[in-house]
Amino acid sequence: MNGISRPGFYGDYMQITRNMVATLEYCLSTADGRTIYSSQQRGPMVYLHGAGAILPGLEKALEGRRVGETIRVNLPPEEAFGQRDPRKIFPVPRSDFSGADDIRVGMRFRAGDGPDAHIVTVVAVGDDEVTVDANHPLAGQPVNVEVTVRDIRPATAEEIEHKHVCFGDGNCQHRGGAQ
Repeated sequence: MNGISRPGFYGDYMQITRNMVATLEYCLSTADGRTIYSSQQRGPMVYLHGAGAILPGLEKALEGRRVGETIRVNLPPEEAFGQRDPRKIFPVPRSDFSGADDIRVGMRFRAGDGPDAHIVTVVAVGDDEVTVDANHPLAGQPVNVEVTVRDIRPATAEEIEHKHVCFGDGNCQHRGGAQ
């Protein structure tokens, strides 16, 4: 090409396959069309394909796609956020909520630290216990996802080893959107 290059040109001819980093514009919505997450709200999603970083059904649907392609997929619960698990609804001593005096049904709290941290939702409040639900709020529900592939590049050795995308700012961590 006479030495001329442009951002993303390399990715225009690549396909999304294992150990490729893909950048996506996306919109995730409920079966009734209510938008839950979108790149308009959160910015594009960048993920390492094959590392289990996105919804399983979406990862399957993106296999082999190229820059510029748009896909729409309807995912059943088991290919999206999973089925609801009643074992993930459990009581927690109210004393574990130190600093939170006015605990109400529907409030969300971060449980744990680091990569194992997750969000729990309060479903019942008692004098001594707070019952929380650690299921994803969309567990048990089908979802719709519309995705446009914006860029594709090979993952670095570091990204493959860490199983997530590393951003060139010295900060190697998972960033993403529809999860």
